[in-house]
Amino acid sequence: MSDAVSIATTRSPEILAPAGDPRSALAALAAGADAVYLGLKHFSARMEAENFSSSALLCLLDAAHSQGRRVYVALNTLVKPAEPPKVHSLIRRLCGDSSPDALIFQDPALPALAKNAGFTGELHLSTLGNATHRTALAAAKALGADRVIMPRELTLPELQTLDADCPEGLDLEFFVHGALCFCVSGRCWWSSYMGGKSGLRGRCVQPCRRLYAQSGLRRRFFSSLDLSLDVLTRELLPMTRIRAWKIEGRKKGPHYVYHVTKAYKLLRDQADNPEAGKEALRLINTALGRAGSRALFIDRDAQQTEASEEREGGSGLICGKIRITGEGAFELLPRLPLLPGDYLRVGREDEPWHCTVSLNAPAAQGRPLVLRLPKNKRPKAGVPVLLIDRRTPEAEAGIAQWQSKLGKIRPENTNAPGTPPKPRPFSGKTRKTDIFLRSSLPDGRKGRDGRETGAVQGLWLSQKTLRAISRTLYSRISWWLPPVIWPDEEKQWQRMLNVLIRDGGKRIVCNSPWQIAFFPKPKDLDLCAGPFCNLANAYALEAMRKLGFSSAIASPELGQDDLLPLPKQSPLPLGIVLFGLWPVGISRRKTENVRTNLTFSSPGGEEFFLRRYGENAWIYPTWPLDLSARRGVLEEAGYTAFIHMEERAPQSQGSRLRPGNFNWDIGLL
Repeated sequence: MSDAVSIATTRSPEILAPAGDPRSALAALAAGADAVYLGLKHFSARMEAENFSSSALLCLLDAAHSQGRRVYVALNTLVKPAEPPKVHSLIRRLCGDSSPDALIFQDPALPALAKNAGFTGELHLSTLGNATHRTALAAAKALGADRVIMPRELTLPELQTLDADCPEGLDLEFFVHGALCFCVSGRCWWSSYMGGKSGLRGRCVQPCRRLYAQSGLRRRFFSSLDLSLDVLTRELLPMTRIRAWKIEGRKKGPHYVYHVTKAYKLLRDQADNPEAGKEALRLINTALGRAGSRALFIDRDAQQTEASEEREGGSGLICGKIRITGEGAFELLPRLPLLPGDYLRVGREDEPWHCTVSLNAPAAQGRPLVLRLPKNKRPKAGVPVLLIDRRTPEAEAGIAQWQSKLGKIRPENTNAPGTPPKPRPFSGKTRKTDIFLRSSLPDGRKGRDGRETGAVQGLWLSQKTLRAISRTLYSRISWWLPPVIWPDEEKQWQRMLNVLIRDGGKRIVCNSPWQIAFFPKPKDLDLCAGPFCNLANAYALEAMRKLGFSSAIASPELGQDDLLPLPKQSPLPLGIVLFGLWPVGISRRKTENVRTNLTFSSPGGEEFFLRRYGENAWIYPTWPLDLSARRGVLEEAGYTAFIHMEERAPQSQGSRLRPGNFNWDIGLL
């Protein structure tokens, strides 16, 4: 931590606030936000938020721009094969007289689509895009990003390094407050694997917040505390390439947005003032979020999962517990005065009595308040009730003032939709290949891949596998890079790749698009964009081709209606994960009480296990992804590489096995 110094920079970072609905946007602006970010009704990674209609966005843009504020629109979902023309048309409609200042994207298709649609604002690579290290920043810039939103798992020294080494012309953005996921953004398929509701599509049902059991212990092992850097943001001020302090919360209400935005504006503008720091902490403590943590900012080994039984799994301020009267009514003795318009949550989202209640009248502290609940919601006595949103006079006055600045609703931009030029499909010839991927070679055996026609041995690259293999075999192996590389690991990976290439290695699978920057001469190698790149449409695959990849593997999240047309559209030869344990998530966080390589079970009886590789924890289901029965139709569709991920699961304790076809039958929402 730095000593106390007077902070004075020529380019102060902007305070960037969330806006899940128009009132929250006005609350952010009233609190002094320099910019707000929001989503529309489609292609937003927070589809459960209210989001914005086109007309509401136009009104907000007029008001914000008139006061020198900025508005960023999140088009940050994975884009399915049939959707690029829809995204293109939406962007063209946004390019009117008052267009957004930036688009936030995760799908590599977006930069080219936005440029073709005539968008001239900035392009910000979402944290879902998973650019996690210095080399990745250069590749993101090459794709067209003007700003990269950094992962929340970074430490202070890592941020300082990235700030110092950031390519010229590229800005950085970092989260300073809000909810945390257990898994790395863009590296979680848990919700999708359990039923087609993907976090990469903005529809996550938050399985990490649920109760799990292992060895007799039943806890919300993976439910993370919120991030709250508060006074530690002082350490970010000297980092001139970090252009924005971002507040998470597009599913939170105006009260949260107003108070947290006001707090971080104080922390930025009066960093040397202890009284301002105290006031900022007071504002944060009244914002109705979860309990706060520093995440990994100071201590990479910090335990950051939910600690309070009363508050596990949800945000809000505990204001009492359910009492059941003799007449069967549900009663609350408030621990604090409640105001008209206060919004209460009864129980947790995964409990059968979970519901919300809005108060029409005030309630005094300590005086019984009868709650009128839906007929089908019957909570037990002792169930916590939390205050999750409220209308304070100060915030309401600020919202009303900004409401008066909104312009009249006017027609949307009606430019002809236009059609983006289609990528040219790959027309060369490739032979069918099976790749059997392991973390090490079988002892003294070739394994079943030796009996498969056209089979290739695949290995996760590591110091161990490099030493275990004769250099004469390097060129015959498919070498796989991990889905996440952190800044403190980057030099080690670059050294391993230098040795591998020097000694003949050519087939390399990158599991983040930005890993292409490790290779100065990609045309001399056979580089594949792997399945963890989340590639799901021809335009994203065209972006990979332009970056230097010679083949790709489709996202296994897609259903059959999306997977089967894709090879005929793809500008690269395409592979697919046919069989094996696909991780439901990858995390840098430590876990309390969860033992590795031992199964733990969900409330529904499904079993999972956690395994550590390097700095990351991989969470696997005990049942494999298995599309083996569809191999014939996949070959007919044009897939030429079939991946078998041979990760071994610990012995199951009697898991409820689900079908192993991911979203093949049900499709991806």
